[in-house]
Amino acid sequence: MANNIEVKDLLEAGVHFGHLTRKWNPNMAPYIYMERNGIHVINLYKTAAKIEEANEALKKIAASGRKILFVATKKQAKDIVADKAGAVNMPYITERWPGGMLTNFVTIRKAVKKMAAIDRMKKDGTFDTLSKKEKLQVDRLRAKLDKNLGSIADMTRLPGALFVVDTMREHIAVKEAQKLNIPIFAMVDTNSDPREVEYVIPSNDDASKSIEKVLAHVTGAVAEGLAERKADKTAAEEKKAEEKKEKEEKKAKAEQEAKDKKAETVETEENEKK
Repeated sequence: MANNIEVKDLLEAGVHFGHLTRKWNPNMAPYIYMERNGIHVINLYKTAAKIEEANEALKKIAASGRKILFVATKKQAKDIVADKAGAVNMPYITERWPGGMLTNFVTIRKAVKKMAAIDRMKKDGTFDTLSKKEKLQVDRLRAKLDKNLGSIADMTRLPGALFVVDTMREHIAVKEAQKLNIPIFAMVDTNSDPREVEYVIPSNDDASKSIEKVLAHVTGAVAEGLAERKADKTAAEEKKAEEKKEKEEKKAKAEQEAKDKKAETVETEENEKK
């Protein structure tokens, strides 16, 4: 991986801090290194290995052209997720999770289309024919839709995977993804259940520094996958162009040979007449 994972960097970002021991989920025991001052400490060697494992899978999904939906509605994660996911052109939900976002995707798409319809109204002049009150209502609706769904406007089909920060808080998103068999990648703290997630990244999901560090590695892998896809696409286009050129050259050669043959035949016939 280009984005090497150093345990030291994870330690400096505070990725190892878990929750109070009384709040723990026993299923997180394999990822816990020790207990200190009533707080569980996460084993960062396991975190690093799990990030690498998740990165490989995310890279493949991104390279296949599928979208990865990032979900984080908690205050300390919102801006980081919006920034990192936006940088790699992936959809994200940082406001309230819209119920049925995945299980009722058709309805959500209708709401996104409504947003596009309002934009068209503004472009073609229909918006100017409305009364002042109607304009205000349309503007409010547009702002509300943009706030909740603006970041998923380009997601025309169900995502190839879900990346969640804090599975307990985003339990509805997790349940919907499970129902549709969409693989879930998640930052899982010591108070969460890792059994709900296919790709567990045991980490502190409350501190912004920790979230930023993990997200940097994850989005780095996504960017690599996208770059690979672009390179493959370019190579395929070049191959296609080469094949086309070869075909045209063969055709031109065959046509020239046919012309030469015809000229030769005509010349022979003229010589015989003489």
